[in-house]
Amino acid sequence: MPSSAPDRHRFTVLADHGQFYLQDLDAHGVWMRSHAEDDLSAPAGWTEEAVYVHRIGVQPHSIAVGTARSDLVDTTLLLYSTAPIADLEEADHVVEADIELPTGDLAVYGPADDPGQERHVTVAAGRYRVRVSYLPSAPPASGHNDSELGDHFRYRIDIWPTGSPSVLAVLKQGYRLWAG
Repeated sequence: MPSSAPDRHRFTVLADHGQFYLQDLDAHGVWMRSHAEDDLSAPAGWTEEAVYVHRIGVQPHSIAVGTARSDLVDTTLLLYSTAPIADLEEADHVVEADIELPTGDLAVYGPADDPGQERHVTVAAGRYRVRVSYLPSAPPASGHNDSELGDHFRYRIDIWPTGSPSVLAVLKQGYRLWAG
């Protein structure tokens, strides 16, 4: 990763069921299979607090980003070598969490994507800090559903390596109902 300018990736993701995923597919799959009988885990990390406060669901090797609509959403993933300054003025909501990427393969995809349709970004294996910013925007250029309820946001994902674990942190709490 360059030290001065971030490595930028842009995606339009179908956020079916109001979410899309950032995930190390192989590592998360191993964790899911080993916890198949665990009734204590909320699906995709969606606890009540995750839904109404964090707006992201966190599981090992996975972050589910809650979206304001079940529709196509514009997403920008920016890879940094060190923590960038958070832009809290433009964003409606900003949250950070850690993700372990032991294979160095970060997949970005929606729940309706078939296997193999994920977008992949290669990073060095390790622990990363992820900042998700919800930026008010116009609808995607094409393909969005005009009849779908919810505000349009562009989802900016800042990611950088970190050596030590940190707790999930809401840097800016969205002030309004975020899904409609």
